[in-house]
Amino acid sequence: MSVPARAYLSIGEVLSKLRGEFSDITISKIRFLESEGLIDPQRTPSGYRKFTNVDLERLRYVLAAQRDQYLPLRVIKENLDALDRGLTPSATPGSPAAPRLATVDGEFAASNFIHDSQLRLSREELLQSSGLLDAQLTQIESFGLIEMKGRYYDADALSVARAVAEMSSFGIEARHLRSFKTAADREVGLVEQVITPLLRQKNPEAQARAEEVQRELASLSIRLHAALVASGLHRSK
Repeated sequence: MSVPARAYLSIGEVLSKLRGEFSDITISKIRFLESEGLIDPQRTPSGYRKFTNVDLERLRYVLAAQRDQYLPLRVIKENLDALDRGLTPSATPGSPAAPRLATVDGEFAASNFIHDSQLRLSREELLQSSGLLDAQLTQIESFGLIEMKGRYYDADALSVARAVAEMSSFGIEARHLRSFKTAADREVGLVEQVITPLLRQKNPEAQARAEEVQRELASLSIRLHAALVASGLHRSK
């Protein structure tokens, strides 16, 4: 999606917005932080920098971290990388970052200044955040319960990993969970059958309707699954 022209700020406008809070900020310092990879503004065809509000908030974060926490740029850059991946940087340098996006009814909180932020965890971060053992993660990956997207695991992987870790405390092993994956795949297939005709229409209204139907059916599927499990457990008493 293109950004409206006035959504961009010139370097002079950025300087003006930051100077009230950071009196020592200069254009040279902004250019230096860019050269260090802490911000990456776009450029006009003639080479002028175009800053977005996200760039502005990243700069504000960097300058505050330098001033208030005396953090070196290396650590600030690591913290920005963590924030970009949906994590909260550790207060102790060298300690692992923790997932920032808390789930509530399947919805993830938006990041504070990163647009379209999605949780991205390394293997070590996933293990740390979920409580899974490395061998358990290897097992559930082999059964298709979790998969890495590129070089990272996403929020769905974290939810699955945490559930598996908690279930393991009851003696349930990864091999026992393959039926969950099979059942989930069948439910996904059923939802896809319903929304595919809408997706084929290729217009915004149909696309929006497909998303609405998908969310509703996913919610109903979870409710039905929970009700059937509860019913079966009641019959077994």
